[in-house]
Parts: sequence; structure tokens; C-alpha cells
Amino acid sequence: MKLIPGQLTLDQLADISAGRVALQLEDWSAVDKSAALVAAAAAGDAPVYGVNTGFGKLASTRIAKDQLSALQLNLIRSHAVGVGAPMSPEVMRLMLATKAGSLARGFSGVRREVVQSLLDALNAGFIPYVPAQGSVGASGDLAPLAHMTLALMGEGEALVNGQRMPARDELARLELKPLTLAAKEGLALINGTQASTALALHALLRFEGLFATALASGAMTLDAARGSDGPFDARIHAVRGQPGQMEVAGVYRELLAGSAIRQSHREDDERVQDPYCLRCQPQVMGACLDQARHTAAVLVREANAVTDNPLVFEDSMISGGNFHAEPVAFAADNLALAIAEVGAIAERRIAMLIDPGISRLPPFLTADAGLHSGFMIAHVTAAALASENKSLAHPASVDSLPTSANQEDHVSMATFAARRLHAMIDNTAHIVAIEMLAAAQGIDFLRPLQSSVPVEALHARLRADCASSPADHYLAPDIERAAALVQAGVLKASGAPRF
Repeated sequence: MKLIPGQLTLDQLADISAGRVALQLEDWSAVDKSAALVAAAAAGDAPVYGVNTGFGKLASTRIAKDQLSALQLNLIRSHAVGVGAPMSPEVMRLMLATKAGSLARGFSGVRREVVQSLLDALNAGFIPYVPAQGSVGASGDLAPLAHMTLALMGEGEALVNGQRMPARDELARLELKPLTLAAKEGLALINGTQASTALALHALLRFEGLFATALASGAMTLDAARGSDGPFDARIHAVRGQPGQMEVAGVYRELLAGSAIRQSHREDDERVQDPYCLRCQPQVMGACLDQARHTAAVLVREANAVTDNPLVFEDSMISGGNFHAEPVAFAADNLALAIAEVGAIAERRIAMLIDPGISRLPPFLTADAGLHSGFMIAHVTAAALASENKSLAHPASVDSLPTSANQEDHVSMATFAARRLHAMIDNTAHIVAIEMLAAAQGIDFLRPLQSSVPVEALHARLRADCASSPADHYLAPDIERAAALVQAGVLKASGAPRF
């Protein structure tokens, strides 16, 4: 795929994350021009931050010309201080690609060799071993990007089939040349928001399929509980005018159209109104969709942005603060709210299904309650996960802890804000999986009545891996199998909205 700096789309980023494409930069003019300006500054006598000075609080320290390469090498070595589990290959591919795209815009002053090294690593399948913890999302994602750069230089480590190994050995195996740095290049590589942005983008991409599956599980639950489809009438949502709400209501109408279960109870149903977990699905899920789309817009802009420092323009090099990841932190916090709410309303639907006073199904979805416990404790698991998500959804962006001897005195915490999204997605995927199992069990109790064609197809796909369970059995494996189907996106609603 041709890399056009500043024009990566969300679909292209998804392909990059999955390793489905190779990136090639064809126009090097902006890169070459920018690199020449830095080379001239390095050869001159005037102090230029990041070129011939120290960094952060040491910006006033002048560095001799014969030590400029050592300055960049020392910068990378000293900043590679991350801890914790490694970032996934999907996240690392996004980091490599967005850093390459940012530098290729020609405002960072690096040579073409630097950009090509990033692209070669990406295209060859080289995955730097980058610990996920250690960035506050302020002066760039310094530690994660330093680990990435150190690996490209052959001094760090690589991730190979889930195992860490010396990066130099993996570079040699892939016939990649270790990167060497000139003036400013180390700083350009580690300044920037590419780690937090990659983490948030990967979460967004994961959440899109989960959101579509939660729409399907909500529709299946509504039919299992013989709920009304009246709340999905387009006129209700049109008079409010919220775009996500209107779109989601349309998906529910399509999912439930032609259900014999609903039709059989349309006239004799004594329940005037359904509980909110059924009736207000368009309002809740639609608001989540709007938040996710706002997050997508912010993150795609950030993926294409130039966020290192200082920036190189034709007439000057200007120090600024584009590396501050506040936009990413806010976007990740908003996405956390959406993920938590999708799980929260799904948990309420499970609680409704096991309550015979509301669902009008057998207690705890078992034929002989008392002797059997049915879905009683499966719901407790869902409640535990939903509660955990509430804590994880607390905004990270409101926190700040000064670093670098108070030079970096306000930080975004964007990297944690993005990183915690993945745990929340795992939690919500399991909640939705439990709901799918419970809803399928509810529909089983209504046989021989049939649901709609789309819901019956989802029911059949689930039942192919998870058998009906009217009597107690070892349920945890079913939950894990269902969660795997949810994570893989095979149970999602067809025609679900894209982010």
C-alpha cells in the first residue's frame, strides 16, 4: 500500500494492525528537505534544542559537534526503561506505521534511512519487544518509543512467536540492517504519541466488533423475554434526532423483523412497558456509538499527526508541545465510558432474564430450579466484570504527576488511558458471551416458536459450539467458547454500524 503521509484512514490502520498490508513511501522530497535543514543546524554554532543540546531539564547544556551521534544513542539507551507485559504485535505494527507516517511528513528533520527502517521492519514482520508500562503521555511516549527504537538499532529485544529474543538476531534473520542515528533523530523517534495512539486505536478496532455483537445479544434477549419492538419505531428516534440512536434503532428493527415469538404475544401481552434494559437499548447503545465515532475521529487525526519536538520548518526550528497526548487521553476516556456502558446494560439484561417475575421464563433459566442453579452464578460473574469496568472507566486524563524535575509539570496519562481499554473490552466480551448463552437458553424454552431469521442464525451458530443447558453442567467452558466467538466477531449483527 502506498503511504501518503497525513492521509491514513481507519480502514487502512485496521489492515496495518492485522498485518494485511505492506507500506511503501514513494515521495521522499519533504523528508530530504527537512533532513538537510537539521544537518545545517548541526553544522552551525547556534544552540538548537535536540540537535546540539541536552534534553528536558538539560536543554541548556551544549553538546560538542563530535558527540552529536553519541547524544542520540545515549538518549535512546537511557529512555528505554519500560516495565510490564509487552505490547501486542497489532499495537506494535500501528506504532511503527504511525511513527513512519509522522516522520515522512517532513517536519521532523530525520533522514530517509530512518523512515525506511521503520517501514522495512513493519513490512518484514519485525516486532520490537516494548514493555507497555512507563509512559505518562507527556513529552511523548518516551519509554515505549525508546524500546522500539533500541530494537531497530539492534540493541534492544524483539518479540518472536510470543518470546523475547535479542533484536540483533531477529534483524539478521530478517536481513534488516540495524538503524544508526544522526543529529535529532533519536529525539524525533521517541517524542510523539504513537504508543498511546496505537493502544487506543487497537482498542477501538476491537470494540467495533464487540459493539456489533452486543447489538445482536440485545436483540436475542428481547425476543427471549418476549419484549416489545415498539420502542424501536423510527418515529420515536427521529423526533429526538441523535444520530447514533436512530441508526441503532434501525439495526434492532432489522434484527427482529418477522419474529414469530414476538408475533405470538403481540396481542395478549399484559406488560405495558419493558424494563429499560430492553426498551432503552437504542438510546444507550446509540450514545455509545456516537462516543466511539468521536473517538475514531480524534485517533485517526492523531495517527496522521506530527507530534515530535522541535519541529522543522523552512525558516526555523520551533519547540512546542505537540507530544502532549491530551487529545488521546480524552478520546480513550470517552471510549472507556462506551465500553463500560455496553457491558453494564448487557449485565442488566442477564439479570432480567434469570428473574421469572420480569422475563416470564423459568427461574435462573433452568427447568428444575432448586435442584439446579442454572445461570444464577453466571450472572454473578457478569456483575463482577461490569463492576470492575466501572472502576476502570474512571477518567485517567484528570490525573497528572509532574516529571523531569518539574519541567514536564502537566501530563496526560494517555498511555494508561488507552492501555486499560483492552482489559475493559475483555470484561465486556465475557459479559456479552454470558448474555448470549442466557438469551439462547431463553429462546430454547419458547420452542417450537421461532425468532427472526437473523436471530435464529445467531442462535444456531452459538449452539454449534455451546449446547443447550436446561440442567446444571460445567458452564465455564461454554462461557469461554462463547467469549471466543464474541471476540472473533462471528456473532455480530449483520449491517451493524461502523465506527
